[in-house]
Amino acid sequence: MERGSRRVAAAVEGAPARDARHARHAGADRRRRIPAIGSPLRVALAAMIVSLLLAVVASEASAVIVQPLPGRTLSYQPLRGRVSTFDAFFSNLDYNGGPVMPSNINYTFYWRPSGAPAYPAGYQTGVNTYLEDLAHDSGGTQNVDSVSTQYNDAAGEFARYESSFAGVIEDTNPYPANGCTRAPVCLTDTQLRAELTSYITSHGLPTDLTHEYFLLTPPGVEDCFTASGFECSAGAQNAVYCAYHSNIPLGGAGHEIVYSNDPYVTGNAGCDDGNHPNGPSDGVIQGGLSHEHNESITDPEPNNAWTDIGGTGGEIGDKCGGAMGAALGKALNGASYNQLINGNAYWYQQEWSNQGHSCLQRLSFSGERPTASFTSNTGSGNTVNFDASGSAAPGGVAHYNWQFNDGPGLASPTETTAPTVSHTFAAGGSYLVALTVFAADGTSIGTAHTIIAGTPPKPQVTKLTPKSGAAIGGGGVIISGSAFSGATAVEFGSTEASKFTVNTDAAISVVIPPGTSGNVDVTVTTPAGKSTISAADVFKYKPPTVTGVTPGTGAKAGGTPVTITGSGFALGAATTFKFASGVATSVNCTSTVSCTAVSPARAKAGVVDVKATVGAFSSPKSAPADQFTYF
Repeated sequence: MERGSRRVAAAVEGAPARDARHARHAGADRRRRIPAIGSPLRVALAAMIVSLLLAVVASEASAVIVQPLPGRTLSYQPLRGRVSTFDAFFSNLDYNGGPVMPSNINYTFYWRPSGAPAYPAGYQTGVNTYLEDLAHDSGGTQNVDSVSTQYNDAAGEFARYESSFAGVIEDTNPYPANGCTRAPVCLTDTQLRAELTSYITSHGLPTDLTHEYFLLTPPGVEDCFTASGFECSAGAQNAVYCAYHSNIPLGGAGHEIVYSNDPYVTGNAGCDDGNHPNGPSDGVIQGGLSHEHNESITDPEPNNAWTDIGGTGGEIGDKCGGAMGAALGKALNGASYNQLINGNAYWYQQEWSNQGHSCLQRLSFSGERPTASFTSNTGSGNTVNFDASGSAAPGGVAHYNWQFNDGPGLASPTETTAPTVSHTFAAGGSYLVALTVFAADGTSIGTAHTIIAGTPPKPQVTKLTPKSGAAIGGGGVIISGSAFSGATAVEFGSTEASKFTVNTDAAISVVIPPGTSGNVDVTVTTPAGKSTISAADVFKYKPPTVTGVTPGTGAKAGGTPVTITGSGFALGAATTFKFASGVATSVNCTSTVSCTAVSPARAKAGVVDVKATVGAFSSPKSAPADQFTYF
């Protein structure tokens, strides 16, 4: 039975979001369209004044990226009133080697059990409409999502303005017992992640770098990063943040949950300035949702793609936190607006543009993009020499920004005006080195690839989570250990996994390949060699299964050739098949999921179960799939 309830709105991936909105909200809390903006000259002058002000006035919110627990990075929008600092040359974002989101298909995830406080009238409709409006104007240059499109990754993807609204999820599962004590209802990030993971995976929802889940809890439900409660949401004690975004790695290449946690902040002066062109939903949109949306697009695995490491760790939204820019006009209720999306008025912060070194409400990218490439050669010890002479930019390269990723954590980048640089790594190993190339106006491009410094250590596996799985494979495992950078293969026994992702030098996510029931060693191979087998790398494939017997009937005399399908079979003749108590002959398993055999004789007609045995493991009954009928 599925946990809780789920409602996914009529919006379907790839379908026009505008049609879905009209079908669902017709006659209910609809916004009146705002007339077109007036004089282009007046708008241009206003934008210029705002840009000049931003050049001399620091933004209200500082960039904060934290690791509340080992291996977990969160990027949050702090309460208003903090001052941010920028990197040495341009105050620009730098590339650190990780992926961007090439498109964004968005879900709203409302977690409200029976009896929990209600969302205000118009709140859910307003948030949903905002994401639908973003989808309607997808590909345009009329809102802040256009600013994000300038940022790329090493795989050749850009954070395109390619937005869809996938629908509404209403989760009625009960809240767990309080994980923190800073509010009457207080949940930790661990509890939020557990619910998202359980719900999303149990309902078969997408988990990749093109989907994001916006978790919105109702009034009175607060959260903290950890049980200690030192850093909590705006309505709790020890209030520090308005919203945050992160990712949850799952097993296998590209399998992860990108999410944003957006507590209820409407009316909280630390997050919401009270200017609402539409209603209560404007509080959460300006109080974090738009901010985290654009940061997720350009840095979905926080601190891994585009971040101003040379400053205070700020992402695209952090650098402009609280800076709205010039109003474009007045909504019909008298509130100011600075975004006009699908004809509807909105009011929320600008995003940082490397091109032009400024916060912008919208961007029409101009000119050519730079190109970035580099070569490397080893020096003495752990020193590596880098040469980016093959890079180019309009008017010539103004600056090169190098991120060597030799931690712990991300260090301030090395910024030069010359294309060559040498770096001595703390230890021999494989490292993902990233390069950002800047033109004089700040226009940028990034690239990255793995290099070898010195004599890298062999990889070592110290933990598997979980330690067992179905023999059919397909589940996920997190491999913990060391020296995983540059991994070229992951094997379960002698079977190579076809899908794995090196999350960090100490963690790999892998999709379990089909295997034979029993214990196998999981090994990791890098250019330095293969991990040494140990007790810590043992993975247990669960008992075999029988899911089909073809043909399903045969004479009592036996001798019927059959094909048996399932999982966990041992290759060749090492699997025993019993038809009730009779043992099949001529067994030949060509894979772990398919075998041929000849049915044994039986004294009387009737239906029997076919059981597979591999070593000490036998398949459970699975009638009628495992049955064979004697006649």
